[in-house]
Amino acid sequence: MAEKTKLFTRIKFYRIRIEPRLSEPPAWYPPLISVGALILALILGGILIKLAGGDPIRSYAHIAKASFGNIGVISDTIVKATPILMTALACSIAFRMKLWNIGAEGQFIMGAFGASAIVLTKVLPPETSRWVFIPLMMLAGMAGGAIWGFIPGYLKAKFNVNEIISSLMLNYIAVAWVNFWIFAVWTEAGFQMSPKFPLNAWLPRLTDYAQNIPALSGLTTHMGLLFGILAAVILWLVVFRSCWGYEIRLIGDNPQAARYAGVNIAKNTLLVMMLSGALAGLGGMSEVSGMVHRLQTAPIAAGYGFTGIIVAWLSKLNPLAIIFVSILFGALILAGREIQPSGVPKMIQGIILVCLIASDFLLRYRVRIVNTAEEK
Repeated sequence: MAEKTKLFTRIKFYRIRIEPRLSEPPAWYPPLISVGALILALILGGILIKLAGGDPIRSYAHIAKASFGNIGVISDTIVKATPILMTALACSIAFRMKLWNIGAEGQFIMGAFGASAIVLTKVLPPETSRWVFIPLMMLAGMAGGAIWGFIPGYLKAKFNVNEIISSLMLNYIAVAWVNFWIFAVWTEAGFQMSPKFPLNAWLPRLTDYAQNIPALSGLTTHMGLLFGILAAVILWLVVFRSCWGYEIRLIGDNPQAARYAGVNIAKNTLLVMMLSGALAGLGGMSEVSGMVHRLQTAPIAAGYGFTGIIVAWLSKLNPLAIIFVSILFGALILAGREIQPSGVPKMIQGIILVCLIASDFLLRYRVRIVNTAEEK
């Protein structure tokens, strides 16, 4: 009886304590937490697939095969990943400064509109060289997204308006604006799309070079991927290797310290939101020029702006990591067209987002098992 009482007393005095972290965790810890959150999300998704009557292992195996099974589907996966890459980069730079830009979807749409306007308003003659058309479309697309980022940025900097609400509401305005032009001005025979762009306004694709390299035949990966990779590398250099990047990180980590150091928070708020919008706008330009070759109704964005939020968080706002995570989500979207019910990929995305948000708890707090008897 005495031994049982002793054992009970020993167990009784152990408890879990949650403490705020007083210092930054090791560099390897955040990626480990992200991977753990992803694994947990896949396990939870598998449980739901099983409850719905499916086979989780076969479902995940089919997703992998449908996305990476051969060079053709890998190319299609990269095409799906390209706009996600751009919107995720857009979200990452804003989130780095604790600016919650939820308007990447609208900025993407306005970027597509700006690039399309160069073609559809006949700013350049139809016979203009591709290497003149494409840079001008890029500038117009980035300008369209930057303007859409400027609005919530200005409201935040000048009047401290919540950027979550303003940027989110601008998504719906962007949809209505583009729909007006498609239905009323640029419609093709009454359909919900503009006339097709001329070939010299198309981004080059791998299949365009199949005559010289037969192995590239049918591969739809376009130059937008190169834009995304270059943007990721430049953004990484800006954030981690420049004075401006230091200011952005300082404002995000400690606005009061940044203000005390003389950093202009209002100016940086405006610039970062415009840069965020420009990146999303570049994604919209690459989609209309490299993929659909015309301006369509709002589904052209296909939820890329909101998927970019998930990718940015999963990548821990690291621009280089975003490249690889975007490809994984491109695979998930591509495989979704072959999975029944079709809502499974979006369900998995939602579970991943919830797990990522929950995992941030472990980055801000430390869980310890303590012996209360020893504390006394």
